[in-house]
Amino acid sequence: MSRQFEGRVAAVTGGANGIGKAIALAFAAEGAALAIMDREEGPLQETAEEARRCGANVLALAGDMTDKRVVADNFARVKAELGPVDMLTNNIGQTARENYSEFYLAKPETLEFVIDVSLMTTLMCSRQVVSDMRERRRGKIVSISSDSAMNGDIGTVDYAAAKSGVLGFTRALARELGPFKVNVNAVCPGPTNTRAMQRIPRDAYERAKNMIPLGELSEPEDIANAVIFLSSEKARFITGQTLMVNGGRVFY
Repeated sequence: MSRQFEGRVAAVTGGANGIGKAIALAFAAEGAALAIMDREEGPLQETAEEARRCGANVLALAGDMTDKRVVADNFARVKAELGPVDMLTNNIGQTARENYSEFYLAKPETLEFVIDVSLMTTLMCSRQVVSDMRERRRGKIVSISSDSAMNGDIGTVDYAAAKSGVLGFTRALARELGPFKVNVNAVCPGPTNTRAMQRIPRDAYERAKNMIPLGELSEPEDIANAVIFLSSEKARFITGQTLMVNGGRVFY
């Protein structure tokens, strides 16, 4: 293992389960000091313990990241206890899940929730790190979007809108921070073998799999590999880009 991130601080939001957990453990294996944030205390602590077994210095912070005060307090603790964030992964986001519906049936509170959790958390968390990155003239921000932003899946209008917003945010922020040598990129997973996918009806699972040219769902580690690359110096000349990691479900 290269441990290419020795001496660097990585922050991963939504890091307790699934894709976020795989990203957090990948950073830990590469030697980063690690801050993991999530609302689920139990799984968060389990992920933190796994990361510590990789030799990482880990700060696990539980709380609702749609709350601006929680976001500010968490990032203040990261800076105080680990140092300024060098690499931020914005992973928080979800669909309406059990409140899923076509748009004409959607409730305003459901739309607001999905926008808050899938877009606003990315803006708020990024805002906590950009000043230090500008001042230090280095940094990597990778935000997890979704290929639903490109595909426009039925019943996910709110999620597609939020994740499209993440892509627009990524491009605009990349232009702002480029002169300061800060890279800003996005990763778009397709259907991924996470807890959420495992809970859907089997026929829906099979339909999702059959839409993928490679014939299977991605694993969380596939997404983590893309994030690690974009957070590394190997990606020093890549910014404002969207990397699709979806087995070919959507081409972009």
